[in-house]
Amino acid sequence: GVFAHLALLEARAYEAAVKQEETEQQEEKLARLKARVQELRLQRDKLRAQVEQQEKGQLGKEGALNPAQPSAQTVLEWKMKSLKAMLQIFYLTGISGKLTKQGVCFCISTAYEGTYLDFYHLDLLTKPEVQIYRHSIPIFIPLQQIAKKYLQTDIRRFLSVLSDHLNAYVGRRYQADQLQEHFSGQIEGTLQRNSLCNLLVFNYNVSSENKTFLFKVRLLYGDPCCSLPTEAVISST
Repeated sequence: GVFAHLALLEARAYEAAVKQEETEQQEEKLARLKARVQELRLQRDKLRAQVEQQEKGQLGKEGALNPAQPSAQTVLEWKMKSLKAMLQIFYLTGISGKLTKQGVCFCISTAYEGTYLDFYHLDLLTKPEVQIYRHSIPIFIPLQQIAKKYLQTDIRRFLSVLSDHLNAYVGRRYQADQLQEHFSGQIEGTLQRNSLCNLLVFNYNVSSENKTFLFKVRLLYGDPCCSLPTEAVISST
């Protein structure tokens, strides 16, 4: 019993060390990505300021006005650069996109604690107004509610909120799969979950001094954008 307990403690210490190392690596990667995002934003603001200066006709050091308006080609080039910069920023946050004949096609990649999971696609039409053309978002994700709130006014916010919902969902699903895979010997019966994986119910056994105790667990995820439970109820028979 003592050696088994020591082995268990050693295994837990090793897992904690590995997890700590992975966390530090993720933090370093996140810091680099944030720096790159800031750099792209500065470039975007610089281009925007240059075009606005041309539109206002500001020239030279003395601020003389030039009645000539910027050409349509100049404005188009600025818009293309701005859109490409926006797509690059999205890519660094797990969202990539490409221009299509009808609008923009986005790909939202999901992950949980460094493990890449599913990819979801979203095609948007940009004319005459921004609207969803087709997508692979699961039906239980509130896509239409998110679109109604953000799509026409703030597309960045729309994609960010949608990404939060998707990452939280795949995170909850991944944890449930891992629980069922690695602790099947302790789980009694089948782990029950709904489509959104925001409710998990399962039973597990704990043995002590030649006795076995059965516990029933109910995990509720009240926040749809969170991969950790907000309520846990454990009862024993």
